[in-house]
Amino acid sequence: MNNFHVITGGPGSGKTSLINELNNSGYLTVPEEGRRIIKEQIESAGEGLPWKNKPVFAALMLKSSLEAYQKMLQESAGSLVFFDRGIPDTIGYMELENIPISPETELIIRANPYHINVFLLPPWKDIYETDTERKQSWQEAVNTCEIMKEIYTRYGYNIIDVPFDTVINRKKFILNNL
Repeated sequence: MNNFHVITGGPGSGKTSLINELNNSGYLTVPEEGRRIIKEQIESAGEGLPWKNKPVFAALMLKSSLEAYQKMLQESAGSLVFFDRGIPDTIGYMELENIPISPETELIIRANPYHINVFLLPPWKDIYETDTERKQSWQEAVNTCEIMKEIYTRYGYNIIDVPFDTVINRKKFILNNL
């Protein structure tokens, strides 16, 4: 979709703050599915946690990301939509964790495209911190960013690196590069 824009990268890069700023500016946004899934799995004592059952977590992320995409197809009415991670991010996670990728997953990725330009936020050491949902080390954050860049490139997307800056300036950078 030409109006579906992905903001991706490693954890601790400021994606959520940027998505929140875009939302506060009146744009349609879709929050990251991973954090929501982790919260739900913790509350329900579920298996789908990245530190408990990575394949179940990946399947939940894929399902939720696809549902969010489909929901925006129905509700966006052609408006710009910014996604905090896209469906291909699940492939990146699966590759990082050596989880086999089925042909069906590949088909889902190709059948649900985003705008050709994907915004990549690199991990930012000055703002990186762990919490109850983010347990990755700094090196894991760096590795995640690298794999996301590789995955989106493999699927034919152009990567636009978003520079370190204030949230407002990062928002302006993205809007100027639409």
